Amino acid sequence: MSKAFLASVLQDSLDCTGVGANRAAAAVIDAIVHELKTTGGFTLSSFGTFTVKKTKARKALNPRTGEPVKVKAGKTVRFKASPSLKKEV
Repeated sequence: MSKAFLASVLQDSLDCTGVGANRAAAAVIDAIVHELKTTGGFTLSSFGTFTVKKTKARKALNPRTGEPVKVKAGKTVRFKASPSLKKEV
């Protein structure tokens, strides 16, 4: 799914212009990102939960050369599907 696809669905369902649908899609994505940054999680009932997890620093291998590379600690976003989404799919 892309932002353009989301904007297209919003345009069809709301019967609005493409510009308005693009703004709405951008606003939804921005709101989700803001919520993940501030609280570390975001839940859409009947869809799933997004959570921010910290990753530890680790050693990995460069796939081209096979030499070890240090990977810094960071953050990643995880998704857990809700039971109703799992049932639908």
